Amino acid sequence: MLGVLLVLCGYLLGSVPTGLLVGRAFGVDVLEVGSGNIGMANVLRAAGKWPAALTMLGDMLKGFVPVVLARAITDNGWIIAAVAMAAVIGACWSVFLRFRGGKAVATGAGTTIGLALPLGLALFALWWIVALTTRYTSLAAIVLMIVTPFAFLATGQPLPYVVYTVAGGLLVLWRHRENARALLAGRERKFGERVRKKRAR
Repeated sequence: MLGVLLVLCGYLLGSVPTGLLVGRAFGVDVLEVGSGNIGMANVLRAAGKWPAALTMLGDMLKGFVPVVLARAITDNGWIIAAVAMAAVIGACWSVFLRFRGGKAVATGAGTTIGLALPLGLALFALWWIVALTTRYTSLAAIVLMIVTPFAFLATGQPLPYVVYTVAGGLLVLWRHRENARALLAGRERKFGERVRKKRAR
């Protein structure tokens, strides 16, 4: 029963639509701008740096807080991993957005930091390095999802955590399938590219 409650908590926290709430606080409906995504990259394009920073922080906390809470309550690695996965699922399919959502990169980063602090921070730094070097946040996310399971395995993290990084990584990669196609076609928007025009329906 405790495990179920922790997983439900992870899902509900992961479901909080941070980007939508921050965007509206700054007078922008991110669902109607650019890609229509509620993640940091689209908030940056639609509303600017500070709203984007707040969105990233909030999205990371959505993954970090439930994992840290679960680790404080139980030492069952499978339950902790399930809580992390639930947070990522909530970020992708939010109950508050009629089961729509973002792509869970920042939320996933928050979970890995909660699971393995130094390693999670190193992986988050890798995301920034790739994003700033290439100016493609989607490419940074794809690289991170591929590298993370190997990093967790190589550093001797518990098996449930490794399994989570594989499952969570595959989910995030699937959510980025259109971005991958756009990257290959040279159509992907670059990091920080501003968009004000209402997206087509």
